[in-house]
Amino acid sequence: MPSDRTHLDIFAAGLADRLPGAWTSEYHRHLVGADQSPVAEQIWDTGHVSYAVTEFVLGHGAVLHGPDQQHLYLADRPRHPHQFVVAPLEPDNAAIKPHHFDGVHEPNGIVVPNDAARAAALIARRLLPRYEQARQAVRRNAVEQPEPPYRQPPPQVAHVVTLTWYDDGALGTPYARVPAEARVTLYAHGFQYHPHQAAFLLPAAYGEDGRALRIQAVARRLAEQGIGVNLRHAAPTTTTVLPPSRPTAAPSHHR
Repeated sequence: MPSDRTHLDIFAAGLADRLPGAWTSEYHRHLVGADQSPVAEQIWDTGHVSYAVTEFVLGHGAVLHGPDQQHLYLADRPRHPHQFVVAPLEPDNAAIKPHHFDGVHEPNGIVVPNDAARAAALIARRLLPRYEQARQAVRRNAVEQPEPPYRQPPPQVAHVVTLTWYDDGALGTPYARVPAEARVTLYAHGFQYHPHQAAFLLPAAYGEDGRALRIQAVARRLAEQGIGVNLRHAAPTTTTVLPPSRPTAAPSHHR
């Protein structure tokens, strides 16, 4: 093995000649760290290569372009003069969107020696199969789910039960506001009807956790019936206090 690292552009060209299929190399100088940022964002790696590109100003790099839109990034391995790092680049395709990478394992890069023939053999055996497997997974995701899986808003409901936390700690809702088809569900989950307050109330004896579990159960059951559930605090009651009136001075009498 040579004692000094082969210059990157020469090594990249030699590597491209030895990889399976038709490959070309493209050499780039990085005068400042910002120059390597665009390619750094495309590196499909969470190991050696990502660390090298994000933690060091490498000065230069190379991109190898292969068949079927394969792209590999090549750089010097910092602090290791007899090694290079190489990693795949993410697919550059307008049809590929960020959510298509969800669930796909990073193919990651590898360290290769300062010998183009040995490096090409390692890449062909260890890196390219992982790279191809990941690319196929991303392409499959793009076909099966072209658009992001945005959460859909809930359907409109005709009836809503609003449970209220009152200032005195009571939790419930006025009887008249409860749809007839929801009353059985409230009863089944511990709500009690208090005729003098004309309201369904959930006893405080259940405790904070117990009441929370019952609220969740009620919400799920009513949702299955197409009835919405809100949880609110009662509007604070405020009484305007007027300042005391000033006494009226008695009229003075002059004789």
